[in-house]
Amino acid sequence: MSVEFNHTIVLSRDREKSAHFLASILGLEVGEPAGVFLPVTTANGVTLDFATVDIDIPTQHYAFLVSEDEFDTILARLVEDGIPIHADPHGRHPRRINRGDGGRGVYFADPSGHGMEAFTRPYGSDPASPLNGVTEDVPGAR
Repeated sequence: MSVEFNHTIVLSRDREKSAHFLASILGLEVGEPAGVFLPVTTANGVTLDFATVDIDIPTQHYAFLVSEDEFDTILARLVEDGIPIHADPHGRHPRRINRGDGGRGVYFADPSGHGMEAFTRPYGSDPASPLNGVTEDVPGAR
């Protein structure tokens, strides 16, 4: 058997709020609770198991490779819902997306402060295209 990534636990202030937020933005389903976990499963079968905790939560980063059409829909949801977006993980380019590797990418935070990323081309897939620095305004974005 080859090694596959199967699931990860996402610590949150409110598993319901965080799981439903991500599922809504990405167009995914929230599964049935499994004990303390509330799962959201991606198309390649990886499950994000949201758990409510009452501790300081270190910020984590979760990145989702999506199609161009899915990106358009995700970006529209973010703008429509007034969720602040950035072209970079550090928030230096607000209200913009990036054009790294010949694709598009956007960063946003979930309700617990985790850094979420949706992008259309894997890093390094177009060596001629700069990964950072090329950004594009998003009308109506926060």
